[in-house]
Amino acid sequence: MSPGITFGVVAVSVSALVLGGVACSTGPTETETAAQDFADALSRRDVQAAAALTSDPAAASSAIGQMFEGLNPTDARFVVASTDSDAGTFTLDADWTFAGGPDQTAAGETTTPTASEAATTTPTEPATREWTYTTTGGGQAVADGGAIPWDPALLAPGLTADATLRYTALAGGSPAVLADNGAPLMTEQTVTLVTLDPAAVPDPTASAAALAPLLQPIAPAISAESISTDLAASQGRPLTVIALRDSDLAPIEAQLAAIPGVTQVKQSRLLTVDRNTQSPAFEGLRTLWEQAQADTAGWAVQLVQSDGTAQWLAGQDGTAAPDIATTLDPAIQASAQAAIADLPQQAAIVAIRPSTGGVLAVAQNSAAGAQGPIALTGLYPPGSTFKIVTTSAALQGGSVTPDTVLPCPGVATIEGRTIPNDDNFDLGSVPLHTAFARSCNTTMGQLAVSMTPTALHDAAQQFGLGVDYVTPGLTTVTGSVPPADTPAERVESAIGQGRVTASPFGMALVAASVARGSTPAPMLVQGQPGVGDSTPTPAPTTVTDDLQAMMRETVTSGTATQLADIPDVRGKTGTAEVAGQPAHGWFVGIDQDVAFAVFVAGADSSGPAVDAAGRFLRPIQTNLTR
Repeated sequence: MSPGITFGVVAVSVSALVLGGVACSTGPTETETAAQDFADALSRRDVQAAAALTSDPAAASSAIGQMFEGLNPTDARFVVASTDSDAGTFTLDADWTFAGGPDQTAAGETTTPTASEAATTTPTEPATREWTYTTTGGGQAVADGGAIPWDPALLAPGLTADATLRYTALAGGSPAVLADNGAPLMTEQTVTLVTLDPAAVPDPTASAAALAPLLQPIAPAISAESISTDLAASQGRPLTVIALRDSDLAPIEAQLAAIPGVTQVKQSRLLTVDRNTQSPAFEGLRTLWEQAQADTAGWAVQLVQSDGTAQWLAGQDGTAAPDIATTLDPAIQASAQAAIADLPQQAAIVAIRPSTGGVLAVAQNSAAGAQGPIALTGLYPPGSTFKIVTTSAALQGGSVTPDTVLPCPGVATIEGRTIPNDDNFDLGSVPLHTAFARSCNTTMGQLAVSMTPTALHDAAQQFGLGVDYVTPGLTTVTGSVPPADTPAERVESAIGQGRVTASPFGMALVAASVARGSTPAPMLVQGQPGVGDSTPTPAPTTVTDDLQAMMRETVTSGTATQLADIPDVRGKTGTAEVAGQPAHGWFVGIDQDVAFAVFVAGADSSGPAVDAAGRFLRPIQTNLTR
C-alpha cells in the first residue's frame, strides 16, 4: 500500500473510535432526569421542589403536602422503576412505613437482659406497617424537556383532586382490667370533659359561680373560687374543670349546657367499675392497658372523598387485646381505703400476699394523694419497725438468742448518742424477745454497736429492703440501708433512724418476707412477677420463725395490744423522729396470708397506725385465707 492510503485508513479508524466514544457518554434523557428528580424530592419530603417539577405547582404542592401530613409516615421512599424516553412516561415504586406494631417489651419497663438471657433470647421486632404500590405519570411534554403533567394519581392509586389520603389506627377491642377473683376492676368507659372557655364568655366569674354548685355534689373540693383560681392560672386558655361519668352527667347535662362558655366533650377512658375505688397502682395498670391496645391495634390507609366516604387502600384489622388479670383484691383494697380515709395526716396502706408476692391493696388517703404515690415510692425513716431487721442481724450474728437477757434502761448513752425509750420506760434486764415486743431502743442500739458495717444493710436485703424491682404495672422503691461505718451510725440505723429509709411498699415486703421465709417477687399482674436487681440469700428459717414469734408477742403483750382481739395477727410498731416535725407512725404486720404496712405521717406516735391496722383487718378476716 502507498503511504497515503495507509494514512486514510488510520484516519477513518480514529474517527470511528471518537464517534463511538461520544455515543457511549450520552447522559440521561429528559424523561429520566425529570422522573429521578421528582422521585428524589418526594423521598426527602421536599414538597416545593417536587411540586415545581409539575405543570401545576400550586395544586401539586397542596396535594403533596396533604399526603405527607395525612399519612405521617416514619419513612417514605420513591424509586423510578422504569421510563419510556420516547413517550416521556415513567413509573414510580412507592414504599411507605408507618409507626406502630406490637412491641414485645413489657409496657413502661426498660430492662437489660442478663448474659444467659441474651444468649437464649431472640429479640422480637415490632410488626411492620408498610404500604407499597406503583404509579405511572409523564407524557410527551416530559420527553421534550417540559414539566411533568400534573395528575394526583401520580402520588397514589386512585387519588384525585377531590380526595385526600389518611392513615389511621384501628382499635382491636378494649381489654378489661380484672381483680384477683376475675371480676372486672377497670373498664373502658365514656366520660364527658366539662370545659369553661373564658374567651367565649363576657363574665367567666359568673359562669364559674353557676358551674360550681352543679359539680360540688360530685366533687366537693370544687368551688366558684377554685374554678376562678384555675381560670386565672390557665391564662385565657380553656379550662377542663372535671371529667364526669355518664351517671354523674345525666342529671345536670341540660343545666351545664345552659351556662355561657361551658362545653361538653365526650372521651373514652379506663375507669374503675366502682367509682369509690382508688389506688396509686391504677396508673401503672392504665399504662399497661394503653400498651395492650397499641400492641393489638390495626391500621389503615384510606382514600377519603370530599363527602367523607373512605376507601380502604392498605392495612390490617386490629385484634382483641387480652384482659389484664391483676392480683388486687377488691375487698382488701376497700378495707384499706376505709381504714385511713378520715385521717387528717398523709396515710397509706400496702398489702401483699406472702405466698405469691401478689399485691392485694395499695391505698392512700386524700392528703397523701396530693403528694403523689407515697405508698409505693415515698421514703421515710421506718423507726422501730426496722427492729425486725436489727433483731435478724443480731440473731444471725450468733451472739444472742430470743431468750438472751439484755439490759433495757430508759435512757442510754451509746457511742456519744443519747438513746431514750418512748417516754423513757425502763424494763431493767429482759429477754431479747421482750425487748423486741416492748420496742426497747436502748437494747437495739447496744446490739448494733458490735455489728459489722454491712450487717444491717445485708440483713435488710434479705427481706427485700434496698432491692430495686422492675415489676410490670408497678413503679416502686423499697428503701435504702447504707453501710454504717461507725458504731454511732449503727446505733442510729438500728432504730430505723439516721440514713435508713423505707417506703410503705418496702416495709410491707419486709413483713411478707418474714411470713414466707424468703422475699417473694412482688407482682401486680398475674403471671408477671417483678425482677430484683439482686437476689440475696434469705435469712435462716430459724430466724424468721423467731421473728414471727416476737411479732406475735408484740400484739399479745407488747406495743400493739389494741389488736389482741384479732386471732394470730403479728406485727411491729414504729415511731420515727423527723427533725422539726411530729414523728411518723408505723405498723407492719402479718395476718395469715396477708402482710401489710401502715404509715401515718406526722402522727407523733405509732398509735394512729395501729388503730388503722385494726380498722383494716377486722372487716376482712374471712378474706385472709383465700
